[in-house]
Amino acid sequence: MGNPPESSDEDEPDAETDGGVRAYTVRLELVDEPGELLRALSPIANNGGNLLSIHHERGNITPRGHIPVEVDIECPPDRFDGIVEALRDAGVNVIQAGEEHYGEEMNVILIGHLVETDLSNTLSRIEDEADAVVQDLSLAAPDGTESVASARARLAINSGRSTEALAAIRAIGTDKELTVVEPLLGGEA
Repeated sequence: MGNPPESSDEDEPDAETDGGVRAYTVRLELVDEPGELLRALSPIANNGGNLLSIHHERGNITPRGHIPVEVDIECPPDRFDGIVEALRDAGVNVIQAGEEHYGEEMNVILIGHLVETDLSNTLSRIEDEADAVVQDLSLAAPDGTESVASARARLAINSGRSTEALAAIRAIGTDKELTVVEPLLGGEA
């Protein structure tokens, strides 16, 4: 018996896999409408993912009125990014995908004519341009929605990306003539 044949790193399966297939967890946020779960699962199957389990938290509604869903899948590592991209292309809100997750939170306060400048659009832009997820929103409009209002938004952002997220939020505020009160970062209580 001779020495075992040498293998390259490309041929070796990852320690956590079986034959080059790895398990991943993807956390989604779905609208509570018929067919939404199926719409979210199709891009997984269509891009080579094998469904292991689904944890559908229907009784645990997010502040935006959506349903958190955790999906465990397995696929070759080179297909995982394509699955996540296909989910996003299908309009599915991906909260966490494998190593990529929103590991930081920040609170920002927006002041101005929030309703008149389309609050829904502002929140969508924050999610898209700041690459954040609006986890909670509180709106105060003591003089009515046509006057100056303030909103506190609790955002989930990618770890280490708070500077970039704040820059995007500042730009949105400038564009919509809103005052952005930024969080105090760093330090622990």
